[in-house]
Amino acid sequence: MLVLKSKRSALLASVCLLPALLSQKASAQFMPVHQHPVASRQTVGDDVIARNQRIEEIEVHGNDRIEPSTILSYMVARPGDTFNQDDLDRSLKTLYATGLFKDVTLHRSGNMLQVQVVENPIVNRIVFEGNHAAKDEDLRKVIGLRPRAVFTAEAATSDRQKILEVYAQKARYGAEVTPQLIKLAHNRVDVVFQVNEGPQTLIKRIAFVGNRHFSEAQLASVVSSKETAWYRFFSSADQYNPERLRYDAELLRRYYLANGFVDFQMVNATGEMSPDRKSFFVTFTIKEGPRYRLGKIDIRSSLRHMPAVKLRKYVEVYPNQWYDGNAVQQNVTNMEESLQSEGNPFAMVRPEIARNPEKQIVNLLFDVSEGPRMYVERLDINGNTVTRDNVIRRQMPMSEGDPYTPVLKKYAKQSLEDLGYFKTVTINQGQGSAPDKVNVSTGVVEKPTGEFSLGGGYSTDVGVIGNIGLKQHNLLGTGVDAGISGTMAYYQRQVDASITDPYFLNRNLVVGADLFYINNHYQTYQNYSESRYGITLRMGYAYTNHLSQSFNYSLMERGVSGVWDHSSQYILDNQGHSLLSQLGTVLQYDTRDRRMLPHKGFILRLGGDVAGLGGDARYLRGKFDAAYYLPLDDLMNNHDWTVEFKAGTGYMTDWGHGKDWIIDNFYLGGNNLRGFWDGGVGPRAIGQDTPVGHNRAGEDMLGGRFIYTGSVTVHFPIPYASSMGLRGRAFVDTGSLAGLRVRRRLTNPEKDGSLYQGVSGNSLTPRVSAGAGISWKSPFGLLNIDCGIPIRRSYNDRTQLLRFGFGQQF
Repeated sequence: MLVLKSKRSALLASVCLLPALLSQKASAQFMPVHQHPVASRQTVGDDVIARNQRIEEIEVHGNDRIEPSTILSYMVARPGDTFNQDDLDRSLKTLYATGLFKDVTLHRSGNMLQVQVVENPIVNRIVFEGNHAAKDEDLRKVIGLRPRAVFTAEAATSDRQKILEVYAQKARYGAEVTPQLIKLAHNRVDVVFQVNEGPQTLIKRIAFVGNRHFSEAQLASVVSSKETAWYRFFSSADQYNPERLRYDAELLRRYYLANGFVDFQMVNATGEMSPDRKSFFVTFTIKEGPRYRLGKIDIRSSLRHMPAVKLRKYVEVYPNQWYDGNAVQQNVTNMEESLQSEGNPFAMVRPEIARNPEKQIVNLLFDVSEGPRMYVERLDINGNTVTRDNVIRRQMPMSEGDPYTPVLKKYAKQSLEDLGYFKTVTINQGQGSAPDKVNVSTGVVEKPTGEFSLGGGYSTDVGVIGNIGLKQHNLLGTGVDAGISGTMAYYQRQVDASITDPYFLNRNLVVGADLFYINNHYQTYQNYSESRYGITLRMGYAYTNHLSQSFNYSLMERGVSGVWDHSSQYILDNQGHSLLSQLGTVLQYDTRDRRMLPHKGFILRLGGDVAGLGGDARYLRGKFDAAYYLPLDDLMNNHDWTVEFKAGTGYMTDWGHGKDWIIDNFYLGGNNLRGFWDGGVGPRAIGQDTPVGHNRAGEDMLGGRFIYTGSVTVHFPIPYASSMGLRGRAFVDTGSLAGLRVRRRLTNPEKDGSLYQGVSGNSLTPRVSAGAGISWKSPFGLLNIDCGIPIRRSYNDRTQLLRFGFGQQF
């Protein structure tokens, strides 16, 4: 008799068969034990007994769901085969490998082989209990077990480990997961993963070893991991994550290379759990090496008609500054882009450095040459299911037949990502049909571009705000942006509907239109309400990557109502409705590195408006604004410091015989002059029937013809709070507004205490304020707070110490 069974049964069988086997003349033997993940198996050999005896029949017992023919198909042994020990052993292993069976026994009875199986149960459902930090759906994504699948202990053990890995990513290294089974009828089970999450294992201490030039506080501000603190309840920076630790090591390397430490080495970055398993201690071991300054800077050029002396203007680094690898690479990129845009499409720039450890300087050479000539043979677009091919192709800075350079690949990727239509963008190049041909393949993964928003907040200007909006940024895959929104505030009502085609008629032409209705109750700083409704048509064109121009035409009906009985005559003259027909243009040159929170570059904006092509108002208005952003990287050894210089001016004059409406004037204060109320600077008049000498805080603000502003703002990181989205700023603002522009000029006919129509504040004397503010990109929205203190002001200018705004779309 030959039996293959579980370990305990096999052992008993072996003991029972031992005397019989020893009494036989043939030399019987015991085969080795075969280990299996579920249960051990022991095979009793019978080469002598079974020799020349064949399997006449195979019977299957114990199966419920699985057909006998299916079980037999998994086996190596077949009817007609001899009772070969290797075949039987392989059949046993094969049956276990299917994962369908909890236990398998092969039993020989005469010339019959009997297969006794115990089927693994079927999973009815999977339940998670005790989990709060991880949602059920997140855990189901990582486990392998599924309802109606076969349950195995190995799968449950594997899934337990996967769940623990999820909790490790959430800094819960003390989590415990226990798989439990609830047996049901018909060999089904409910699998319950009982989770004990435990407390978060946060970073208690971050230490640096080997740092001599920078303090621990400076290096701690560089890495993204932070020590746990009570105020980090909205941040995950204090959660230990091995991936983040590797990222921090790279941040430190970049920081040192950007500050002259060419030989910097990251020796080790480790995280050790405390004995009580409640916290981590993170240690960065570094080797700084000497700090290098830039020495000699040379240029070598092999380009035709472009000698080295002509390339000096492209060098943006200078001798004796601390060597900055990032700045050098950026200089290389800028130089290549300039040369390629000036008729050298294959120009390449290679930086070469030579260290001098004795003098601790790095000599730099820009090697300018012509790279290999490559042309785009084919441009393929893949992955877009909604966005049309032409929408993607028009964003590419290349087309078939154009010269190809690696810089174009970078800009193509950035241009597509800026659309906001795609989750991921990949640009790959492959060999074309000839050595100088390149096939460029663009792969995109699309994301939803529709947006439904509800919002709320508070602003100093309009009070409590609520808004609702519906937008589609890629209408029917055409790239057209359309939307409608409404705003309800304590002092404002607004409805807008807009549509914009960024590539009208498949040309580099932006065309759009806006329908709007606005109702402002200026009760915070004016004695009247204003309403506007109408349409604005827009058109824009980009001449280069930096230079663009836009045109707009507005036709709107305005109304001034709700005028106080005691308002000045200038306000009373503006009651009623007016029709504005205005044509405007803005010419803009923008070199900023980014639109939000610029770090370097400048922007110049020149605009003009002409009103009077129909309508009641006739005026000419010109505006000029400029901003320059100066990084303080070298001075502060930190990339988060920026100085912002801003200046602006505007002037308007009347023509024809149109009516002068004060709602068209310039106003100063608030956002363009912090420390002063909106419109709180400039010409103003006291109301009727106000006695002379009366408190004039209720004066009417009239605006003016000429305005100028200027400001200097230093943006800086807030220690230990940058990871929470907090940034600080300190500012000095200046400006003034003058030039009375009203329908009729009253000459103070009476000053007897019953009527006073005089105008004050009509002076170009500069007002100056200084202060500080913070911005918090909180989970609930962007919060801005500015505290401005007037340093120089005119008599009775309206001042405002604190100004803030808060809001969020969700």
